Amino acid sequence: MSNNNFTQLLRESFKSSDTEEWLDVHFTRPIGLVFALLWNRLGIHPNVITIVSIFLGAAAGWFFHYTDLQHNLMAIVLLMFANFCDSTDGQMARLANKRTLLGRALDGFSGDVWFFAIYVALSIRMMNQDIPGLDIHWGWFSWVLCLVAGVLCHSPQSSLADYYRQIHLYFLKGKEGSELDNSAVQQATHDSLPKSDWFGRLFYGNYARYCKSQERRTPDFQRFFKLWTAGKGTSEQRTKIREELLRSSRPLMPYTNILTFNTRAIVLYISALLGVVWVYPVFEIVVMTGLYLYMHKTHETMCARLTQQFEQ
Repeated sequence: MSNNNFTQLLRESFKSSDTEEWLDVHFTRPIGLVFALLWNRLGIHPNVITIVSIFLGAAAGWFFHYTDLQHNLMAIVLLMFANFCDSTDGQMARLANKRTLLGRALDGFSGDVWFFAIYVALSIRMMNQDIPGLDIHWGWFSWVLCLVAGVLCHSPQSSLADYYRQIHLYFLKGKEGSELDNSAVQQATHDSLPKSDWFGRLFYGNYARYCKSQERRTPDFQRFFKLWTAGKGTSEQRTKIREELLRSSRPLMPYTNILTFNTRAIVLYISALLGVVWVYPVFEIVVMTGLYLYMHKTHETMCARLTQQFEQ
């Protein structure tokens, strides 16, 4: 394959130039594309690659509980390969038009498994280490710290960042270019399935709750989107609103990237290698939460302003 063909395929495998992060564009995506081309030639479905990434990420998490350099380097390599697989499945799905709702849900689930394992490992590792500046072990407080960082901070941050990214893609590329889903639709699908289809009901029920949690935190967007999907406004007015939404949303896309993987991973790698793993959950609670609150407030303010434009 020529360099021109590879470059063209690489561009086609991106979600969009607005939503791709620099590190992904120049590092993760090219490696992911090489894997994608190989596995696509072997006939391996993207969902299988996602499942592989789950095991790699979980193994990485386990190795982070060790304090020696060798195990930490192994953890970093495993987590990097898990991320390559995560990138690969999405690129394969877009290039080969193999996108499925199950694949999207598995993609989110894989990240949850990785970081669940990582937070457990960090909790174990910190228990017998001293709290900085004190001659006291973290003890069970390490579990409290990681629980707050993982459940109360990390999880809602990632889900809302993904939601805002899908909203941007919806208005940039249309419904076919986005994975913006609706909880009512997923719940209706769940309710239509027979009770004997336990897996389908479990899947759609959980996914409906996931979508509902995103919708519950974005009331101003929900009001705006209801007017938009109802076809409110003239054609000229809708074009103007769409352009303004994209213009206002574009500066928030770097925040959605920061709140997903790369920044977290870099902080995790550095803190693990330096032996100060407490830095990672504290960074999550303080810095990432601050970015999350700013992103959320800015996006909701934008949606409230756009809603008003329908009334002008």
